[in-house]
Amino acid sequence: MKTVKQTVSMFVAALAVCATLVAAAPAATAADQAGVVASERSFPKTSVARKNVLKESVSTDVSGNWGGIESLDVPKTKSQAEKDAEARAEQERQEAEARAQLQQQQAAAASRSASRAALDSSSTGTSGSAIAVNPPDSKTAAALVSYAEQFVGKVPYVWGGSTTSGWDCSGFVMYVFAQFGISLPHSSGAQAGYGTAVPSLAEAQPGDIIANSMHAGIYVGNGMVVNALNPSQGTQITPVAWAYTGSYSIRRLL
Repeated sequence: MKTVKQTVSMFVAALAVCATLVAAAPAATAADQAGVVASERSFPKTSVARKNVLKESVSTDVSGNWGGIESLDVPKTKSQAEKDAEARAEQERQEAEARAQLQQQQAAAASRSASRAALDSSSTGTSGSAIAVNPPDSKTAAALVSYAEQFVGKVPYVWGGSTTSGWDCSGFVMYVFAQFGISLPHSSGAQAGYGTAVPSLAEAQPGDIIANSMHAGIYVGNGMVVNALNPSQGTQITPVAWAYTGSYSIRRLL
């Protein structure tokens, strides 16, 4: 009898405990739900699989506010094919420029050669008739000045020329001195270094060369020089001060 009572008591106690747990469960669930943080997907769902997974991305699309990342300026890079195409185009452009420059240089060289050939093939003046001059009667400085003065007003100024059909300043000096057995370069700057230096114009003598990097002529005395002056005046005798700008060198060869 005692055992039956104990069994009944234990059963009743178990029922009471179960009732208590069942009653407390909803309250705990409600309390827990009040502190739960719900979340959802932040990125849009992708329904189409990317076919070319190796293709280089060139832009970024961002939805929502991500602290300014949606406004970033993502640089667009060029593919290797685009880089190769630009390199080929640049190489072709450079080659075309080089060809055009070479053609211009060849044309200029041909023009100069033709002009020089025309000058060297003739010893006539602008009228086509031979220039009548007396040959040097001696190899003195005075004879050189007398010979040079015969060309005044007869021979035109021609850039690069060195004959009686036309000459420039250094070509005139070179031609005159060649008739006296003295070889000079066709350059006024180079002629300024030949012979013996004369300190000043006051000590210059007729037949001396007066030259700098821009002009050359032959001193005839009294502050005057005979020279191929310019295209409009041709071969003339002018004051030294008119013919030269800046400093000059006085050189004696005879």
